[in-house]
Amino acid sequence: MRTPRPLTPRRTGAALALALAGPLTLVACAPGGDPDGGVVVTTNILGDITRAVVGDEAEVTVLMKPDADPHSFGVSAQEAATVEDASLVVHNGLGLEEGVLRNVESAEEAGVPALAVGEHVDPLPYTSDESEGEPDPHFWTDPRRVATAVDLIAENVVEEVDGVDAEAVRANADAYGAELATLHEWMTDEFDTIPSGNRKLVTNHHVFGYLADGYGFEVVGAVIPSGTTLASPSASDLSSLAETVEAAGVRAVFADSSQPDRLATVMAEEAGVEIDVIPLFSESLTAEDGGAATYLDMMRANTTAIVTGLTSP
Repeated sequence: MRTPRPLTPRRTGAALALALAGPLTLVACAPGGDPDGGVVVTTNILGDITRAVVGDEAEVTVLMKPDADPHSFGVSAQEAATVEDASLVVHNGLGLEEGVLRNVESAEEAGVPALAVGEHVDPLPYTSDESEGEPDPHFWTDPRRVATAVDLIAENVVEEVDGVDAEAVRANADAYGAELATLHEWMTDEFDTIPSGNRKLVTNHHVFGYLADGYGFEVVGAVIPSGTTLASPSASDLSSLAETVEAAGVRAVFADSSQPDRLATVMAEEAGVEIDVIPLFSESLTAEDGGAATYLDMMRANTTAIVTGLTSP
Protein backbone atom coordinates (compact mmCIF):
# COMPACT_ATOMS: atom_id res chain seq x y z
CA MET A 1 0.00 0.00 0.00
CA ARG A 2 1.44 3.32 -1.00
CA THR A 3 1.73 6.37 1.22
CA PRO A 4 -1.28 8.65 0.58
CA ARG A 5 -0.53 11.51 -1.82
CA PRO A 6 -0.56 15.03 -0.36
CA LEU A 7 -3.41 17.21 -1.53
CA THR A 8 -2.42 19.30 -4.52
CA PRO A 9 -4.11 22.70 -5.02
CA ARG A 10 -6.57 21.09 -7.46
CA ARG A 11 -7.51 18.38 -4.99
CA THR A 12 -7.77 20.85 -2.08
CA GLY A 13 -10.13 23.07 -4.08
CA ALA A 14 -12.35 20.13 -4.93
CA ALA A 15 -12.52 19.07 -1.28
CA LEU A 16 -13.47 22.61 -0.18
CA ALA A 17 -16.19 22.80 -2.80
CA LEU A 18 -17.70 19.53 -1.55
CA ALA A 19 -17.61 20.74 2.06
CA LEU A 20 -19.46 23.96 1.21
CA ALA A 21 -22.05 22.10 -0.84
CA GLY A 22 -23.56 20.38 2.19
CA PRO A 23 -24.09 16.62 2.74
CA LEU A 24 -21.59 14.40 0.95
CA THR A 25 -22.71 12.05 -1.79
CA LEU A 26 -21.29 8.53 -1.48
CA VAL A 27 -18.79 7.69 -4.20
CA ALA A 28 -19.06 4.21 -5.70
CA CYS A 29 -15.92 2.14 -5.30
CA ALA A 30 -14.27 0.09 -8.00
CA PRO A 31 -14.89 -3.68 -7.96
CA GLY A 32 -11.90 -4.29 -5.71
CA GLY A 33 -12.94 -1.60 -3.24
CA ASP A 34 -10.48 1.03 -4.45
CA PRO A 35 -11.98 4.51 -3.82
CA ASP A 36 -9.54 6.21 -6.20
CA GLY A 37 -9.51 6.13 -9.98
CA GLY A 38 -8.32 2.54 -10.31
CA VAL A 39 -5.87 1.72 -13.11
CA VAL A 40 -5.70 3.99 -16.16
CA VAL A 41 -3.98 2.60 -19.26
CA THR A 42 -2.96 4.62 -22.29
CA THR A 43 -2.98 2.19 -25.25
CA ASN A 44 -5.63 -0.39 -26.00
CA ILE A 45 -3.07 -3.19 -26.42
CA LEU A 46 -1.74 -2.60 -22.92
CA GLY A 47 -5.33 -2.08 -21.79
CA ASP A 48 -6.35 -5.57 -22.87
CA ILE A 49 -3.29 -7.07 -21.19
CA THR A 50 -3.86 -5.09 -17.99
CA ARG A 51 -7.52 -6.12 -17.82
CA ALA A 52 -6.45 -9.76 -18.07
CA VAL A 53 -4.12 -9.22 -15.11
CA VAL A 54 -6.44 -7.12 -12.94
CA GLY A 55 -9.59 -9.13 -13.57
CA ASP A 56 -12.38 -8.02 -11.24
CA GLU A 57 -10.04 -6.58 -8.63
CA ALA A 58 -10.14 -2.93 -9.75
CA GLU A 59 -11.50 -0.58 -12.36
CA VAL A 60 -9.39 -0.43 -15.54
CA THR A 61 -9.88 2.59 -17.82
CA VAL A 62 -8.34 2.50 -21.31
CA LEU A 63 -7.80 5.86 -23.01
CA MET A 64 -7.04 4.81 -26.60
CA LYS A 65 -10.07 3.86 -28.67
CA PRO A 66 -10.14 0.83 -31.01
CA ASP A 67 -8.44 1.35 -34.39
CA ALA A 68 -6.68 4.51 -33.21
CA ASP A 69 -3.04 5.47 -33.78
CA PRO A 70 -0.99 5.36 -30.54
CA HIS A 71 1.37 8.04 -31.88
CA SER A 72 -1.33 10.65 -32.38
CA PHE A 73 -4.39 9.93 -30.23
CA GLY A 74 -5.28 12.49 -27.57
CA VAL A 75 -7.56 12.70 -24.55
CA SER A 76 -10.43 14.95 -23.50
CA ALA A 77 -10.33 17.19 -20.44
CA GLN A 78 -12.44 14.65 -18.57
CA GLU A 79 -10.07 11.82 -19.50
CA ALA A 80 -7.10 13.95 -18.46
CA ALA A 81 -8.71 14.38 -15.04
CA THR A 82 -9.20 10.61 -14.86
CA VAL A 83 -5.46 10.15 -15.43
CA GLU A 84 -4.63 12.45 -12.52
CA ASP A 85 -7.13 10.67 -10.24
CA ALA A 86 -5.72 7.19 -10.97
CA SER A 87 -4.18 4.87 -8.43
CA LEU A 88 -1.79 3.71 -11.16
CA VAL A 89 -1.12 4.80 -14.73
CA VAL A 90 0.17 2.12 -17.09
CA HIS A 91 1.70 3.46 -20.28
CA ASN A 92 3.93 2.09 -23.01
CA GLY A 93 6.66 4.71 -22.77
CA LEU A 94 9.73 4.97 -25.02
CA GLY A 95 8.09 7.84 -26.89
CA LEU A 96 5.10 5.88 -28.25
CA GLU A 97 2.13 7.88 -26.93
CA GLU A 98 3.20 11.26 -28.24
CA GLY A 99 -0.28 12.76 -27.89
CA VAL A 100 -0.75 11.97 -24.19
CA LEU A 101 2.78 12.20 -22.83
CA ARG A 102 2.13 15.55 -21.17
CA ASN A 103 -0.93 14.11 -19.42
CA VAL A 104 1.09 11.23 -18.00
CA GLU A 105 3.84 13.59 -16.90
CA SER A 106 1.28 15.88 -15.26
CA ALA A 107 -0.17 12.95 -13.34
CA GLU A 108 3.28 11.93 -12.14
CA GLU A 109 3.91 15.49 -10.95
CA ALA A 110 0.65 15.24 -8.98
CA GLY A 111 1.97 12.13 -7.24
CA VAL A 112 0.30 9.40 -9.31
CA PRO A 113 2.47 6.27 -9.72
CA ALA A 114 3.15 5.60 -13.41
CA LEU A 115 4.59 2.47 -14.99
CA ALA A 116 6.38 2.90 -18.35
CA VAL A 117 6.22 -0.76 -19.36
CA GLY A 118 8.48 -0.59 -22.41
CA GLU A 119 11.42 0.63 -20.37
CA HIS A 120 11.49 -2.60 -18.35
CA VAL A 121 11.23 -5.33 -21.01
CA ASP A 122 14.76 -5.21 -22.44
CA PRO A 123 13.97 -2.72 -25.24
CA LEU A 124 15.76 -3.04 -28.55
CA PRO A 125 17.16 -0.09 -30.49
CA TYR A 126 16.00 0.77 -33.97
CA THR A 127 18.62 -0.44 -36.43
CA SER A 128 18.00 1.60 -39.55
CA ASP A 129 16.84 4.85 -41.07
CA GLU A 130 16.19 8.06 -39.17
CA SER A 131 15.32 6.39 -35.85
CA GLU A 132 18.57 4.38 -35.66
CA GLY A 133 19.84 3.92 -32.12
CA GLU A 134 16.67 5.15 -30.40
CA PRO A 135 14.73 2.62 -28.29
CA ASP A 136 11.95 0.86 -30.19
CA PRO A 137 8.64 1.06 -28.25
CA HIS A 138 6.86 -1.70 -30.21
CA PHE A 139 7.83 -4.53 -27.83
CA TRP A 140 4.41 -6.23 -27.97
CA THR A 141 5.23 -7.93 -31.29
CA ASP A 142 7.26 -10.37 -29.14
CA PRO A 143 4.91 -12.25 -26.76
CA ARG A 144 7.84 -13.23 -24.54
CA ARG A 145 8.41 -9.57 -23.70
CA VAL A 146 4.68 -9.22 -23.11
CA ALA A 147 5.00 -12.05 -20.57
CA THR A 148 7.61 -9.96 -18.76
CA ALA A 149 5.25 -6.99 -18.93
CA VAL A 150 2.43 -9.05 -17.43
CA ASP A 151 4.45 -9.85 -14.30
CA LEU A 152 5.55 -6.23 -14.05
CA ILE A 153 1.99 -4.92 -14.29
CA ALA A 154 0.78 -7.43 -11.72
CA GLU A 155 3.36 -6.40 -9.13
CA ASN A 156 2.66 -2.70 -9.67
CA VAL A 157 -1.08 -3.24 -9.30
CA VAL A 158 -0.54 -5.18 -6.07
CA GLU A 159 1.74 -2.47 -4.71
CA GLU A 160 -0.15 0.65 -5.77
CA VAL A 161 -3.88 -0.14 -5.92
CA ASP A 162 -5.58 -0.33 -2.53
CA GLY A 163 -8.01 -3.15 -1.84
CA VAL A 164 -6.93 -5.66 -4.51
CA ASP A 165 -6.45 -9.34 -3.70
CA ALA A 166 -2.75 -9.88 -4.40
CA GLU A 167 -3.14 -13.64 -4.82
CA ALA A 168 -5.93 -13.19 -7.35
CA VAL A 169 -3.95 -10.66 -9.39
CA ARG A 170 -0.87 -12.90 -9.45
CA ALA A 171 -3.00 -15.92 -10.38
CA ASN A 172 -4.48 -13.95 -13.28
CA ALA A 173 -0.96 -13.02 -14.39
CA ASP A 174 0.17 -16.65 -14.25
CA ALA A 175 -2.84 -17.81 -16.30
CA TYR A 176 -2.30 -15.15 -18.95
CA GLY A 177 1.42 -15.92 -19.00
CA ALA A 178 0.56 -19.53 -19.85
CA GLU A 179 -1.56 -18.32 -22.79
CA LEU A 180 1.36 -16.22 -24.00
CA ALA A 181 3.71 -19.21 -23.82
CA THR A 182 1.26 -21.20 -25.95
CA LEU A 183 1.01 -18.29 -28.40
CA HIS A 184 4.81 -18.11 -28.73
CA GLU A 185 5.07 -21.84 -29.45
CA TRP A 186 2.34 -21.63 -32.08
CA MET A 187 3.92 -18.58 -33.75
CA THR A 188 7.28 -20.35 -33.87
CA ASP A 189 5.73 -23.37 -35.58
CA GLU A 190 3.82 -21.22 -38.06
CA PHE A 191 6.82 -19.07 -39.01
CA ASP A 192 8.95 -22.18 -39.48
CA THR A 193 6.83 -22.95 -42.56
CA ILE A 194 8.22 -19.86 -44.34
CA PRO A 195 11.33 -20.62 -46.42
CA SER A 196 14.38 -18.83 -45.07
CA GLY A 197 14.82 -16.88 -48.31
CA ASN A 198 11.32 -15.43 -47.98
CA ARG A 199 11.61 -14.20 -44.39
CA LYS A 200 11.87 -10.53 -45.32
CA LEU A 201 9.55 -7.79 -44.09
CA VAL A 202 8.62 -4.41 -45.52
CA THR A 203 6.07 -2.46 -43.47
CA ASN A 204 4.40 0.94 -43.41
CA HIS A 205 6.78 2.12 -40.68
CA HIS A 206 9.25 0.43 -38.35
CA VAL A 207 7.02 -1.60 -36.05
CA PHE A 208 8.08 -5.27 -36.27
CA GLY A 209 11.67 -5.14 -35.04
CA TYR A 210 10.95 -7.32 -32.01
CA LEU A 211 9.10 -9.91 -34.04
CA ALA A 212 11.95 -9.98 -36.56
CA ASP A 213 14.55 -10.37 -33.81
CA GLY A 214 12.63 -13.11 -32.06
CA TYR A 215 11.53 -15.20 -35.04
CA GLY A 216 14.33 -14.88 -37.57
CA PHE A 217 13.05 -12.26 -40.02
CA GLU A 218 14.98 -9.56 -41.85
CA VAL A 219 13.39 -6.11 -41.90
CA VAL A 220 14.25 -4.94 -45.41
CA GLY A 221 12.79 -1.48 -44.87
CA ALA A 222 9.73 0.65 -44.21
CA VAL A 223 7.68 2.94 -46.42
CA ILE A 224 7.83 5.59 -43.68
CA PRO A 225 11.50 5.51 -42.57
CA SER A 226 10.71 6.10 -38.91
CA GLY A 227 9.31 4.50 -35.79
CA THR A 228 6.32 6.86 -35.82
CA THR A 229 3.45 7.29 -38.25
CA LEU A 230 3.76 11.06 -37.80
CA ALA A 231 6.81 11.11 -40.07
CA SER A 232 6.53 11.26 -43.88
CA PRO A 233 8.62 9.62 -46.62
CA SER A 234 10.28 11.70 -49.30
CA ALA A 235 10.34 10.77 -52.98
CA SER A 236 13.96 9.68 -52.57
CA ASP A 237 13.00 7.50 -49.58
CA LEU A 238 10.40 5.70 -51.69
CA SER A 239 12.75 5.32 -54.64
CA SER A 240 15.54 3.93 -52.44
CA LEU A 241 13.21 1.48 -50.72
CA ALA A 242 11.77 0.38 -54.08
CA GLU A 243 15.27 -0.49 -55.28
CA THR A 244 15.95 -2.45 -52.08
CA VAL A 245 12.66 -4.31 -52.36
CA GLU A 246 13.32 -5.24 -55.98
CA ALA A 247 16.85 -6.44 -55.22
CA ALA A 248 15.66 -8.49 -52.23
CA GLY A 249 12.80 -10.08 -54.15
CA VAL A 250 10.26 -9.13 -51.47
CA ARG A 251 6.87 -10.72 -52.08
CA ALA A 252 4.61 -8.50 -49.93
CA VAL A 253 4.38 -5.16 -48.15
CA PHE A 254 2.57 -5.17 -44.80
CA ALA A 255 0.53 -2.04 -44.01
CA ASP A 256 -1.09 -1.17 -40.69
CA SER A 257 -4.81 -1.91 -40.81
CA SER A 258 -5.63 1.42 -39.16
CA GLN A 259 -3.70 3.41 -41.78
CA PRO A 260 -4.47 3.76 -45.50
CA ASP A 261 -2.20 1.57 -47.64
CA ARG A 262 -1.67 4.32 -50.19
CA LEU A 263 2.03 4.78 -49.43
CA ALA A 264 2.71 1.06 -49.57
CA THR A 265 0.86 0.86 -52.88
CA VAL A 266 2.84 3.79 -54.31
CA MET A 267 6.07 2.12 -53.21
CA ALA A 268 5.06 -1.14 -54.88
CA GLU A 269 4.29 0.72 -58.10
CA GLU A 270 7.61 2.56 -57.83
CA ALA A 271 9.44 -0.77 -57.62
CA GLY A 272 7.98 -1.81 -60.95
CA VAL A 273 7.17 -5.28 -59.67
CA GLU A 274 3.97 -6.93 -58.52
CA ILE A 275 3.82 -6.83 -54.71
CA ASP A 276 0.87 -7.69 -52.51
CA VAL A 277 -0.13 -5.10 -49.91
CA ILE A 278 -1.36 -7.01 -46.85
CA PRO A 279 -2.98 -5.34 -43.81
CA LEU A 280 -1.75 -6.18 -40.31
CA PHE A 281 -3.00 -5.13 -36.89
CA SER A 282 0.27 -3.64 -35.77
CA GLU A 283 -0.41 -0.85 -33.28
CA SER A 284 -4.05 -0.98 -32.24
CA LEU A 285 -6.73 -3.45 -31.34
CA THR A 286 -10.04 -3.30 -33.17
CA ALA A 287 -13.67 -3.24 -32.13
CA GLU A 288 -15.25 -6.60 -31.25
CA ASP A 289 -16.07 -7.44 -34.86
CA GLY A 290 -12.83 -6.09 -36.38
CA GLY A 291 -10.69 -9.22 -36.23
CA ALA A 292 -8.29 -8.18 -33.46
CA ALA A 293 -10.34 -7.31 -30.40
CA THR A 294 -7.73 -8.75 -28.03
CA TYR A 295 -3.94 -8.92 -28.01
CA LEU A 296 -4.02 -12.70 -28.50
CA ASP A 297 -6.40 -12.34 -31.46
CA MET A 298 -4.16 -9.66 -32.97
CA MET A 299 -1.03 -11.78 -32.80
CA ARG A 300 -2.73 -14.84 -34.25
CA ALA A 301 -4.22 -12.81 -37.11
CA ASN A 302 -0.88 -11.16 -37.88
CA THR A 303 1.00 -14.44 -37.82
CA THR A 304 -1.46 -16.00 -40.24
CA ALA A 305 -1.30 -12.97 -42.55
CA ILE A 306 2.51 -12.92 -42.58
CA VAL A 307 2.78 -16.64 -43.27
CA THR A 308 0.20 -16.42 -46.07
CA GLY A 309 1.84 -13.33 -47.59
CA LEU A 310 5.34 -14.81 -47.63
CA THR A 311 4.49 -18.34 -48.76
CA SER A 312 1.81 -17.74 -51.42
CA PRO A 313 3.07 -18.34 -54.97
